[in-house]
Amino acid sequence: MQVKNQIKIDISGSGQRLDQFLSVSFPEQTRSFFTKLIKSAHIDVNGLKVKPGYILQVDDIVKIRYEETPSTLEPAEIQLDIVFEDEDIIVVNKQAGLTVHPGKGTESDTLVNALIHHTQNLALKGSSDRPGIVHRLDKYTSGLMVVAKTDQAHARLRRQFDTKTISRTYWALVWGLPKEHDGTIHTFIDRSRKDPTRMAVTRKGREAITHWEILKEYNYFTLLKLNLETGRTHQIRLHMNWLGNPVVGDSDYNGRSSQLARLPANLRKRGQHLLNLIPRQFLHAKELRFLHPKTEKLVSFECPLPDDLQTALNKIPDLFLMDTTNL
Repeated sequence: MQVKNQIKIDISGSGQRLDQFLSVSFPEQTRSFFTKLIKSAHIDVNGLKVKPGYILQVDDIVKIRYEETPSTLEPAEIQLDIVFEDEDIIVVNKQAGLTVHPGKGTESDTLVNALIHHTQNLALKGSSDRPGIVHRLDKYTSGLMVVAKTDQAHARLRRQFDTKTISRTYWALVWGLPKEHDGTIHTFIDRSRKDPTRMAVTRKGREAITHWEILKEYNYFTLLKLNLETGRTHQIRLHMNWLGNPVVGDSDYNGRSSQLARLPANLRKRGQHLLNLIPRQFLHAKELRFLHPKTEKLVSFECPLPDDLQTALNKIPDLFLMDTTNL
């Protein structure tokens, strides 16, 4: 099947590398995937062959065209926590440690492999090696995802993401206490030039908006509720680090041992004990609300914190005297 797409660059894309822009704009594909297409002239800018590092300008026209190869995905018998399923969608509570789809370094044992073991009915729209996938969660982030079983469902759900009408609520435990009770973080995000596996707040890039509010305060930690207006790679994790309150347990964005210095010296062993209870970032996609792609009725789903995060949260009052504010 031939895939075609055309993009007119606006101010948010101006100044970005072509390969980085495409990998952020189409998160279902990898940067290396687009690099190969650019080098083989399946992607051009203003009708001209360019290099992956071409710097985009306002009003550039990027054309993408290639033949999609048949999927070679193999089913994997991985237990799934199915929250809801009908003939159009699956809502799954993804466990931490499960990568959403195959990619560099992960060829099997992903959520996609588990889904094709669970059902033969998954949307093929988008990418042959990521059937049904409309959005993603990081490998070590747990929580709710919606998967499309038909191409029509995929298109209608994707449109809701693009128009920012899907509601996604996360819970995160962060270091310290934010200066305000609630707020909105509005920045631009791009791949880090120092480490392309991480994201960075930049002057240009893709717009990223996160709304947050305090659920509960502890000594040295705060439990937050966060709502995504946009859904960029690592958005919450990067934004909280940028705010000065990194997500507890996040090894990529200053959320582990580097934060122990925030604690009084006599409490640092207790802080390390808490980190030992949380081998990943304390981030959970707790609520998901959207219009059902067929009925167009509002549907809402919620799942509790998984055992590892709840256990760690319950330990905080024992490890550190709790401050104020109950849920």
